[in-house]
Amino acid sequence: MSGLSPDTLLLHKAMNVQLIITAALLPAILLWLYIWKKDSQPEPTIWLLKAVLWGIVICIPVALLELAIEALLFGVGGGPETPLGTTAMAFFVAALPEESFKLLVLWLVLRKNPYFDEHYDGIVYAVCVGLGFAAIENVFYVFSEEEWWSVAITRALLAVPAHYAFAIFMGYFYSVYHFVDRSKKTAASILLVPFVLHGVYDSLVLCGTVDLTIGGIGAILLIFFCIRMHRFARKKMLALIERDENLLG
Repeated sequence: MSGLSPDTLLLHKAMNVQLIITAALLPAILLWLYIWKKDSQPEPTIWLLKAVLWGIVICIPVALLELAIEALLFGVGGGPETPLGTTAMAFFVAALPEESFKLLVLWLVLRKNPYFDEHYDGIVYAVCVGLGFAAIENVFYVFSEEEWWSVAITRALLAVPAHYAFAIFMGYFYSVYHFVDRSKKTAASILLVPFVLHGVYDSLVLCGTVDLTIGGIGAILLIFFCIRMHRFARKKMLALIERDENLLG
């Protein structure tokens, strides 16, 4: 490639960047389209864009907060060295800040939204927030690795769908609380369920960084965990769709 002209090299780099961005964003776009097509009465585009943009915006404060918590737990420049440490990293450095900020912006989007009038809407908006966050996070991860294609494939199969599933549970319990059950248990579940699922997911992903044997077991458990989580998330989604269909008669 050294024999190519400067213009050709520039074009090649631009095409490569375009390919990387496409590979990073495509999983989130496809999952969002799936959720959107399931909505019998689609939400106004402007409100969906607001939710996606909020998901993108929170990436910066979340990243800063995660760095601060990580430094508090492991010291500046440090990191987990035991399975217990990776579990703490998963739950308190990653899951808690990310799911808390997602819930905050979901509330901001829905609190005065006149179109939040169906049970399924909670899932639609939560997925917009979650996938907005996941898409930008994915871009950073894919760009940070020289073997970007392997990272893109792995995250397309695991990380992005995981954020999608966390969002479904958050949206499900948000709608149940808003429309059906104002109990403290339901209110707590809006954050607690995605937080626990996110923490377990990241714990299984990170355990291999400190112990290869545990990491191998964790990888197997991760596959089973993701399959069960997505099946359960789909049931929750279909339950709200059915509830809306029954109300419409």
